[in-house]
Amino acid sequence: MEFQVSARKYRPTTFQEVMGQSHVVQTLSNAIARKRVAHAYVFSGMRGVGKTTVARILAKSLNCEKGPTSEPCRTCPSCVEITRGNSVDVIEIDGASNTGVDDVRELRENVKFAPFHGSYRVYIIDEVHMLSNSAFNALLKILEEPPSHAVFIFATTEVHKIPATILSRCQHFTFRRISRLEIISQLRHVATQTGVTVEDRSLSVLARTSEGSMRDALSLLDQAVSFGGDKLQHEDLEALIGSVPEELVRKMIEAILAHQASQAMTLIGEVVDQGFDVRVYCRAILERVRNLLVACVVPSHQQVQSLLELGEEEGKQIIEQAGGLSEPYLQGLFSIVSRTEDSLRGSSHPRFLIEAAVVRAALLDPSTPLANEKAPTTTVKPQPARQPQPKATTTPVATTPLVKTAVPTEKPPTQPKASEQNPPTAAAARMLPSQSLPVKEAPIPPTPISSIEPPPSTPPKTARPQSDQTVTLNWEQVIDRMIKEHPNIGSFLEKGSVVTLEPDQVVIGFAKKDAIARWRTDKPENRATIANVCEVLGGRPIRFKVIELHDEQARPPSMSELRAKKKHEDSEDLMQEVKAHPLVKEALELFGGELASAERIPQKEEAS
Repeated sequence: MEFQVSARKYRPTTFQEVMGQSHVVQTLSNAIARKRVAHAYVFSGMRGVGKTTVARILAKSLNCEKGPTSEPCRTCPSCVEITRGNSVDVIEIDGASNTGVDDVRELRENVKFAPFHGSYRVYIIDEVHMLSNSAFNALLKILEEPPSHAVFIFATTEVHKIPATILSRCQHFTFRRISRLEIISQLRHVATQTGVTVEDRSLSVLARTSEGSMRDALSLLDQAVSFGGDKLQHEDLEALIGSVPEELVRKMIEAILAHQASQAMTLIGEVVDQGFDVRVYCRAILERVRNLLVACVVPSHQQVQSLLELGEEEGKQIIEQAGGLSEPYLQGLFSIVSRTEDSLRGSSHPRFLIEAAVVRAALLDPSTPLANEKAPTTTVKPQPARQPQPKATTTPVATTPLVKTAVPTEKPPTQPKASEQNPPTAAAARMLPSQSLPVKEAPIPPTPISSIEPPPSTPPKTARPQSDQTVTLNWEQVIDRMIKEHPNIGSFLEKGSVVTLEPDQVVIGFAKKDAIARWRTDKPENRATIANVCEVLGGRPIRFKVIELHDEQARPPSMSELRAKKKHEDSEDLMQEVKAHPLVKEALELFGGELASAERIPQKEEAS
């Protein structure tokens, strides 16, 4: 006898054998028993969940010699013919091949004829959403006034493409995905019937890969048997499917829980060297962390096994591993891996991202699980503006926050003074806080103004230029230059907050609401452009880094917020100034009303 694939050989023949669709089976069985069979049904759902199978069982139940009955005998001529697929009373039509209106017109002519053997003529149209609009319109007339002996069953994977006029004339059943436990149970039954030896963890891999489709799972089992023979090895199955070996996932989780960052990096190298996709590997790690979180939160072992949808042996391993872990810590790990999995989709360097993620996960402190919101070496708390440390020979002058610190020494004629590059304005000094970056001096806490001695009025004439002068970086100047020269980057950079100011690094943080601005700023080419501008204005190479800020209350204000605040306060001050003017007071008293707005008109400078 020629070989028959498992998906056909073990296809259910009665309602009792259908798995995962109890809501559909119960409704149809009760309808048959109570003689309330509708003239048209729509079966929708993903591939391989039993739509066409249930349609054939319904046709068999309606035309059985003992029926209509919800338990067909499977031995009468009608049941045998329907099982074989050659019944003249059950017509199966492929909607993808018969899409035209002429095919539906032919169906309308044939539907008038009475059934030959059974009680009903059943028309099963698979992939009905492929019909054309004219074909659907031609089908409407049949569904409005169908013959009493005709039953239509429409199967589709894309129910949204069926016109509402068709759906309103049918009973709609949505077929669900089949659970992993039910797929594992059926695979174990098929393997036993065929004499194949397979481990429970291999069945779990097949069920996970099938993604809820029983037909896909049985097809994978046939493929695995062809590859490995009657005794399936787990390693052979993983190689056949192309999934990342479970051993590498388990070792990664153990390395993270043991805080072994070097071991985690080594495992990423093994995954890449063996040719596996790091995106698939990241999804496997994410699923493993999720399983640990479920096992940690749910107290009942039986309920955990049901939620994990894994084999019994693998489920026990997860429960044992989650025994000594806390829920906040696992939430932190899940957040790190989840955000990394999202970032990998559009990244051109996926390996770098997952390497950084596993190191961050391995360094995550279980006692402070919220540390996953930022890199371990990055401080996202707002810091006061830092001032350069005074040298032994001179003391910086404390002026307005935006005035740069100058060393009282002579400079080469070709080099302009730092204070001349960006002269301060009274408004800027009054409204904007300092965001200066000392490049070569070690930062010290702010010094009270009263404790700073003024420098000599005239620098010594014998002083020579020094090579270690303090160079400061004005972040507002960086923003202005980026908006002027690179407006497509500067407009997004302006929404970021200065988080960390270090001699060789600037860290900018973005709130969650500014995710698009963070994504545009964090592009490698844009980061390089910003770092180049910082180097030009700061006088030395400066690294530029972008992070996401999750603590909204502790987030420093962005430059756009500072400028908006400055503008608002200027407007308030101007309104108060105008209201206090005698002429305005007299006009308001004379004519009544309120002062709506005021605008300062810039005056042109007179020629000297």
